[in-house]
Amino acid sequence: MVAIAFADEVIIEVEDNYQKQTYRNRAHIAHTNGLLLLNVPIKHSKDGTRQKTKDVFTENSFPWQSQHWKSLQTAYRTSPFFEFYEDELEPLFTKPVKKLLDHNLEIYSVISELIGLEAKTSQTEHYEVNSDLRDMRALVVAKSEKPQDFRPYSQVFQNNHGFLSNLSILDLLFNEGPNTLQYLEEQKLVL
Repeated sequence: MVAIAFADEVIIEVEDNYQKQTYRNRAHIAHTNGLLLLNVPIKHSKDGTRQKTKDVFTENSFPWQSQHWKSLQTAYRTSPFFEFYEDELEPLFTKPVKKLLDHNLEIYSVISELIGLEAKTSQTEHYEVNSDLRDMRALVVAKSEKPQDFRPYSQVFQNNHGFLSNLSILDLLFNEGPNTLQYLEEQKLVL
């Protein structure tokens, strides 16, 4: 979200081939035992062929949404701003989800509204290997993630685990509330 906080316009890549182990379907939160991974399960193609990001369906044969919501409630109920935002966020965990991209776009929209992010957004119409635009697509790849030196902020379990970096934007939102966007704008991103 730091990269987005500085942008006037955000172009969301939807025409690429879906890649495993990216932040498109996963995020970490701080929990009583340290980091907790929230993973949105996806349906893989039956014949093993590649899927475009825009065509990936979520796997809804078990209640992953309610599990994620319960994990967030357990982790952040005592944070300063959980109760302030929970009514706007709960539908993301109760409304049925079919496609991963649609779910991610809805999350982006809700978070942008809550933190006051006003960047214009659009989606790609075709995949470009090289672009004249500032390419941030690599930021979603968890395996090639570059360490960031973001300023620590107060976290719920900081006394137990120290500051945990690179968590879901929800961690920042629940702990910093209305200061979330200002915090993001004060950080420097290593590319």
